[in-house]
Amino acid sequence: MVERIGIVGAGIVGLAIAQALSRTGDFDVTVLEKESRVAMHQTGHNSGVVHAGLYYQPGSLKAELCAKGRAMTREYCQEHSLPYREAGKLVVALNAEEVPRLEEIQRRSALNAVPGLARVSMARLREIEPHAAGVAALHSPHTAVVDYAVIAETMAHQVRRAGGRVLLNQKVQAVESSPGSCRVSTSGTTHVFDRMVVCAGLHSDVVAKLVGASDSPRILPFRGEYWSLAPERNDLVKGMIYPVPDPAFPFLGVHFTRGVYGETHVGPNAVPALAREGYSWGRISVRDTVESLRWPGAGALAKAHWKMGGKEIAASLFKPLYFKAAQAFIPELLPSDLRHKTTAGVRAQAWSRDGSLLDDFAVDQVGPVTLLRNAPSPAATSAMAIAEHILANHLGIRT
Repeated sequence: MVERIGIVGAGIVGLAIAQALSRTGDFDVTVLEKESRVAMHQTGHNSGVVHAGLYYQPGSLKAELCAKGRAMTREYCQEHSLPYREAGKLVVALNAEEVPRLEEIQRRSALNAVPGLARVSMARLREIEPHAAGVAALHSPHTAVVDYAVIAETMAHQVRRAGGRVLLNQKVQAVESSPGSCRVSTSGTTHVFDRMVVCAGLHSDVVAKLVGASDSPRILPFRGEYWSLAPERNDLVKGMIYPVPDPAFPFLGVHFTRGVYGETHVGPNAVPALAREGYSWGRISVRDTVESLRWPGAGALAKAHWKMGGKEIAASLFKPLYFKAAQAFIPELLPSDLRHKTTAGVRAQAWSRDGSLLDDFAVDQVGPVTLLRNAPSPAATSAMAIAEHILANHLGIRT
């Protein structure tokens, strides 16, 4: 008898799992997506970067699956004639205080076997990015850019072609599970599966509650806002110019990325979103905000990050502050070079009861339901490797 497996969420990770199952030919696969098309949230609202694994703690799932996922993403794009460009990333220390942190990234990169990574001279820095400022830099030549939404759409097509289903406008409203089955009620109908995998992103804790899983971790939404660089000034950036991240803060800070279609965007920042899908300051959910404020870890998180959070919020509200942060990396940048804000993204950041933000990928198991509880960057890069990991380690399936 063919096993029925349901997947909640048609972002790139959910679709990668569905595709991996469909390729075996031994499963009846159904993907449930609450939106009217795939890749509506994190998958379709990011920088499009295929990360090489510079920052991640050696031995972590992030480090392992990013390395595998990068290679798999490149091969997938080649196989399906999808755009893939190795633009290269320059990580720049702006002053001497940042150099030790840059050296720590170099150490981690060596342990993570990041391909081609090199500490570059100032002369070489100018060759790679002629307009960039800095006192020291690392260059990752194989960091690439893609269109993750197009990759996700291709995966959905492959799932359907293999006989699986990607059902849209199917919001999960209730789940009844027993040792051998899951009964899932959606806004459209009721589905019965033998097993289920939840990749619900911004709503992963909501679906986890329906399943009867722990309420921790909770999802804390952070909005990342981008400005676009004026097209006539695209020559200021050849590939990617990134800051040296502050290890005390879980986000990178403002950076420059030349996208796969030649456009350049600046950002993102990281500000608390006032709704799970809070893509602007005007998008507010009182319920989501109150739930975040009432979470036991709220006080500890605010105490740890209030200063950085205040700076990010101020830069979001006042363009001159955002511009100042960007100009530190490209002194020639002018205020008029930053054009209108492009569509923002919202990151689903898992948040523990003690106020800590989960750094690594996290998966829970509740009976026949596998729950992806935390999938921060580089989840898009790692999607196909995450799929293999979940199939092998949580479903007992070898592809």
